[in-house]
Amino acid sequence: MKRSPAVAAMIAAFSIIATKAPAWAPDMRVDQQLRQGQAWAEVLPDRDGAGLIHAAIDIPAPPRTVWSIMTDCRLAAKLVISVTSCKVLQSDPLAGWDVREQVTRGGLFFPSLRNVFRSDYQPFSLIRFHRLSGDLKIEEGEWRLEALNGGAATRVIYVNRVAVNLFAPAFLVRAGIRHDTPQVLLNLRRESLAASHQGAKPEI
Repeated sequence: MKRSPAVAAMIAAFSIIATKAPAWAPDMRVDQQLRQGQAWAEVLPDRDGAGLIHAAIDIPAPPRTVWSIMTDCRLAAKLVISVTSCKVLQSDPLAGWDVREQVTRGGLFFPSLRNVFRSDYQPFSLIRFHRLSGDLKIEEGEWRLEALNGGAATRVIYVNRVAVNLFAPAFLVRAGIRHDTPQVLLNLRRESLAASHQGAKPEI
């Protein structure tokens, strides 16, 4: 079965969360890979048929710059290539939350997906998100931004519990997410570097 690009949208697209997902932090093995410039991701089976995503990447740009890329709805398609639409439906900048709708194109085995989610923001360190409606059955997670190298770089940590209202086997959905999540993180690094006008990757 071919992997659909729609699966990628379930992972990253800045869907972010009020119900708490299990806490996770990179261990020494993961930390070593991150410091070598690699994106890291795992997807574990979880209750209710969900996949539990743990992922991380180090980005040689300040947290404020990375934050600006992550929270810009106009850039969603550059991070998750299957995203065809991203709209802010409601927002309260003073209270620090918004509600977004994202739509992804379908493929041979997966239909297009619509996801409406609420994000709660703590600039420039935490975005929590959870599903409100749409084609996902479960989505609850967070993005954490940790300053590195005196604030010159950022470690991005992503945790999400996600399940889709599809008849596709759960292990195939998890495999698609596991395949696509690192690319989303690499796209985030690319756009963050472009925004900070860095032509070469400094050491983290």
